[in-house]
Amino acid sequence: MKLLLDIGNTHTTASLSSRRRVGKVLEFSTDKWSSPRTLQKIVGKHKLTGTACCSVVPAATKLAKALCPAPFSTLTHANCGVDLRYPKPATIGPDRLANARAALDEFGGPVLVVDFGTAVTFDIIDGSGAYVGGVIAPGLSAMTDYLHEKTALLPAIRLKDHQTAIGKTTVQAMQIGAVHGYRGLVQGLIKEIRQSLGTKKLSVIATGGCARLIGRKIPEVNAIRPRLTLDGLRLASNDWN
Repeated sequence: MKLLLDIGNTHTTASLSSRRRVGKVLEFSTDKWSSPRTLQKIVGKHKLTGTACCSVVPAATKLAKALCPAPFSTLTHANCGVDLRYPKPATIGPDRLANARAALDEFGGPVLVVDFGTAVTFDIIDGSGAYVGGVIAPGLSAMTDYLHEKTALLPAIRLKDHQTAIGKTTVQAMQIGAVHGYRGLVQGLIKEIRQSLGTKKLSVIATGGCARLIGRKIPEVNAIRPRLTLDGLRLASNDWN
């Protein structure tokens, strides 16, 4: 059994994993890595064979390496197990590589992963199983926080889905703009990506913090996989030893 870590800009998700499955997931703020108590909540009394990590926060990775069971291995373009047809594969985020690995393993190609994180990323695997590129858009929180921070009268809001597309208060109007508007953005990009690939068949998988809120009402989304990144990390790390 090993420790899996997905270290993101805002949150870190962690789990203990066997070769076949990801266990219970613990999520905490990435800035909490300075506390050994966080690790203890994850590991408990288990004896682990090592740590597999995908991270987009180098400073947090350094802290995690000092605290987590050795050997400490990180996911990269060189060991993710995906054919990368991309000019500079080292620039692809490790979380995106993990998503691609997991989606390809479960659904085959062509497949599109939409990850609703701090940024919303679209990662595309073609019919031959090769990673061919992606799209990056601002995340939902980035949009709503920006409106609050840059305007005098618009409040901070919590995301909420409304059945109507007509807001009766300022908060409702902002929530509709964020949630309904984001669905439109995602649907539009899915359509263009499908056209660029030249295929009618395209599996679309949603993951990340807002995957259920946004993805469940997008007809083009075939599956929602909250643990997709950790599953991809598990699969890739199985190849390392």
